[in-house]
Amino acid sequence: MRTRTLLALVLLALAAGCATEPRQTRNICAVFEQRNGFFSNWQHAAERAEKKYAVPVPILMATMYVESGFQPNARPPRTKLFGFIPWTRPSTAYGYSQALDGTWDHYQSATGNWAARRTNFADAIDFIGWYHYSNSQATGIQLNDAYRLYIAYYSGPKGYKRGDWRSNAQLQKTAQRFADMAATYQRQLQGCD
Repeated sequence: MRTRTLLALVLLALAAGCATEPRQTRNICAVFEQRNGFFSNWQHAAERAEKKYAVPVPILMATMYVESGFQPNARPPRTKLFGFIPWTRPSTAYGYSQALDGTWDHYQSATGNWAARRTNFADAIDFIGWYHYSNSQATGIQLNDAYRLYIAYYSGPKGYKRGDWRSNAQLQKTAQRFADMAATYQRQLQGCD
C-alpha cells in the first residue's frame, strides 16, 4: 500500500511540475534548470527543434516567452459585452505557442504529428520551429533575424509580405522586445552549465 501511495505522489508531482509555468522566465539557464525532468526536458526539446528546423534555441524560447510567458493554457483575454460581461475571445490562440486553430491544424497535417498538443512544451516548441522555418521559406527572412521572424510569426507570411505591420507601432514594439529577449537568451545560453 505504501508503494502505491508513494508512486501516486511521485506521478502527481511530475504531472504538476509539467503543467505550470517556470518561476524564473527571464533567464534561459534558469528556465532549463527548472524544467530538466526525465519525462519533460525543455532544453532537449528546444535543441531538437533547433536541429530539425535550424531556428536558434534563443529565438524559439523568446517566442514562447513573448507569446505565452511559458503558460501551457494561455489564451487571449475575453472581450467584454457592455463593458463588464465576459464574452468571446478575439482569436483561437492557445497554449505555449499561442497557435491559432487553423495554423495548428496545418502544422499537424504538414508534419503528420496528429497527437501534438498546444499545451505540451515539446509539441509547442516543435511547432514554433516549424512555423518560423515555414515563414522563412515563404518570405526570405533569415532564421537568425529575430525581429522580422516575430513579425512574420504574428502576421503570417502573407501579412508580412503585404507590409501591414509597418503601420502597426505596437507590433513593432513587441517585435523589438522579442528581439531583445532573444539576444539576452543568446548571451545567457553561452554561460549555462
